[in-house]
Amino acid sequence: MAAPFVTLSLNPAIDQTVVLEALRPGAVNLARDSLRHAGGKGINVAACLADWGAFVTATGLLGEANDAPFRALFAARGIADCCIRIPGETRTNIKLLDEAKGDTTDINLPGSPPSPEALDQALAALHAATGPGTTAVLSGSLPPGLAAETYADLTGLLVEQGARVVVDASGAALSAVLAGPVMPHAVKPNRHELEGWAGHALSDRAALLAVARALIARGIGLVTVSLGAEGALFVTVEAAVLVHPPEIAVASSVGAGDAMVAGLAAGLAETLPLPALACRATAFAAAKLQRPGAQLPGRAAVEAIAAGLRAEPLD
Repeated sequence: MAAPFVTLSLNPAIDQTVVLEALRPGAVNLARDSLRHAGGKGINVAACLADWGAFVTATGLLGEANDAPFRALFAARGIADCCIRIPGETRTNIKLLDEAKGDTTDINLPGSPPSPEALDQALAALHAATGPGTTAVLSGSLPPGLAAETYADLTGLLVEQGARVVVDASGAALSAVLAGPVMPHAVKPNRHELEGWAGHALSDRAALLAVARALIARGIGLVTVSLGAEGALFVTVEAAVLVHPPEIAVASSVGAGDAMVAGLAAGLAETLPLPALACRATAFAAAKLQRPGAQLPGRAAVEAIAAGLRAEPLD
């Protein structure tokens, strides 16, 4: 049976967040705390959608030797677990949280190449969970050995199945998606990722808007460019808006971009008009910032944040 939301995580991770009073590069740092969460972009998106109250299926690849945090997450959030287990361990990513600045430094390991058989099983699970009306989220890095065109090829297949496809990728994988014959319904690069694709700096709003509109002209329904503390730019063929985040106390920035992707997926599934969709996606990210790991405080709290936001129309 097709799920309303399905996420794919081909290179997930266990996120180990090391809490520091202040990060001092090149010096000995004494940690105040260390937290471990089942992570990876697709897993984070699934967790936030589940917190929103959506029915979501997680697909992808997990190392069988250390899948306990993922099993616990899926059970606690009511996420359907359709991930394929492979020999060995899921990689661990290190997040160094500087409490003084509120910044997080990421150290991401590459992961292990999956066997062709495991990959085929994972993609079969993805297709089995997808059908007309499903919102499919393809996000995160690809493990070693997979072609950069993996997400581009999957986009075509999932659209053919009647799914609404959201892609959050970077580098060669993003370039392949944007060069593919079938465009996703939405993409969410950040400024750095969009600059990497464009091949030059995008230092002001006009430059960002021009590149986003060029992507819209290729056939993408919605381009969202996350800008960190500056908010996010949301562009469709009809309009463009900018939403500034609210002033809130930041507990951790880990997973904030994934929360925004979850908010986009939720808004697209409800066919919200652009201003409402932009405010919801920004509220997802803002709500997550108040909590460690990829989690939301609940639907009512997210809706309250969204109600206080304004989508600024752009020329």
